[in-house]
Amino acid sequence: MKKDWLYVGLTSLFELFWIFGFNVAHSWWHWIIIVALIAMDFHFLSKACENLPTGTVYAIFAGAGTIGTTLMDIFIFEGEFNTIKAIFIFILVLGVIGLKLADNPARDSDNKKGANA
Repeated sequence: MKKDWLYVGLTSLFELFWIFGFNVAHSWWHWIIIVALIAMDFHFLSKACENLPTGTVYAIFAGAGTIGTTLMDIFIFEGEFNTIKAIFIFILVLGVIGLKLADNPARDSDNKKGANA
């Protein structure tokens, strides 16, 4: 199970790498690296979905990407940060946590069915 969460972390990290690449690519060989990063990203995403709920994995993937690119925009590309962005990032984090918590009761009831069978 821990290995599956490692895949979630890796897919979220590689997503940020290739998105950063979109902003800084200037020659054809940069795009080859970006395509390789995207391929690795989707490999880790598919590995994470093998044993974890796909909705939770995708919510974390999308949430980490959105928050990461917003922070990348602010700290690397000197974008603007304001209260509205902070509120929506907070709501996004709450949504990801809520999805994770909502998946746990389903897994517990599945385990009980298997133990009682």
